[in-house]
Amino acid sequence: MAPVSTTGAIVAAVSIVVASLFVCNIKSKSSSKRTTLSKKKSREGLIGAIGNTPLIRINSLSEATGCEILGKCEFLNPGGSVKDRVAVKIIEEALESRKLGPGGVVTEGSAGSTAISLATVAPAYGCKCHVVIPDDAAIEKSQIIEALGATVERVRPVSITHRDHYVNIARRRASEANELALKLFTKSEEINGCQTDGEEKSSCLSMNSKGGFFADQFENLANFRAHYEGTGPEIWEQTEGNLDAFVAAAGTGGTLAGVSKFLQEKNPNVKCFLVDPPGSGLFNKVTRGVMYTKEEAEGRRLKNPFDTITEGIGINRITQNFMMAKLDGAFRGTDMEAVEMSRFLLKNDGLFLGSSSAMNCVGAVKVARSIGPGHTIVTILCDSGMRHLSKFYSAEYLSQFGLTPKASGLEFMGIK
Repeated sequence: MAPVSTTGAIVAAVSIVVASLFVCNIKSKSSSKRTTLSKKKSREGLIGAIGNTPLIRINSLSEATGCEILGKCEFLNPGGSVKDRVAVKIIEEALESRKLGPGGVVTEGSAGSTAISLATVAPAYGCKCHVVIPDDAAIEKSQIIEALGATVERVRPVSITHRDHYVNIARRRASEANELALKLFTKSEEINGCQTDGEEKSSCLSMNSKGGFFADQFENLANFRAHYEGTGPEIWEQTEGNLDAFVAAAGTGGTLAGVSKFLQEKNPNVKCFLVDPPGSGLFNKVTRGVMYTKEEAEGRRLKNPFDTITEGIGINRITQNFMMAKLDGAFRGTDMEAVEMSRFLLKNDGLFLGSSSAMNCVGAVKVARSIGPGHTIVTILCDSGMRHLSKFYSAEYLSQFGLTPKASGLEFMGIK
């Protein structure tokens, strides 16, 4: 065996020690970095998980139009939709103004998404939730709301001018809760946490009302503020201000108004558009300045003869939220386009979207074809298809309206 050089042995030993220290240092820094990142990324409870949703490139639509079409993934919020932002803002402002107290009940009339969001976040604020929903809405929405612990009241769909429209009933339920709370407060005394007027009441816990608050998503400008202060700034930051257009449908109008106003304040050259489904008068209002003909006026009929299968968007009145919108134009979308778009995106991008999200993507393609290639267009992916199984994703239901999807590509949008 050849003799080992002392110098060589020392160098080898030092090298091993240095290498070991280097590895340990890397591990230490890596561990420290992981700890720092985990602390930085952790959020405070359920409410902290709402917002800051990703903005993704919708590859198939971008490649087909020559524009960068981006979708804000609001379906990734805890309650599954963009309405989580609104629910948080409404409840927080109500608590701050003391129109709602801890243990109180939040009431709302909703076709589904806002109701689900309120039922999701209300417990985080120590509140209860009561929802009035039209009975033609997808049944799974009611099931989700009830599973979340809220009470659900399903009613027949009628005009907003009718006292028994679901929104008007929800308003009454809040008033009734306040009347009950006032009655218990003024006529009773509190004994051991239960209300009693000298007689034993077995139902004292259920009757121990803390009052009610009507969320009023259509007219409450907390809706607009949720998007003006949250969604709009997020889109601006995520695109680094490099966008040319924004498009979305409107139900209450809060998302469209909040985002459009914020973006146009940042850059007046950003064009903002409405995409409107059948049966809605907003397209006419934006493009012609006239909401509807006298024959079409809401209140002169019980149900729109051209109603849409897209739930939660389209309306025949101007809300306080919609009035805040800054729009450059509007496009009409059809039910067939929304259905075909949802299946196209599922097949080509793996995106399982709800009816409103699909209509927004229809709008994005229409905007792209209108302004031409080379532009960046943002829209809202408001919710997933999970709460649309019994209607929008039901082959049997769609066949009743002649809406069975047949397209193999984007030919339904005029793109070969």
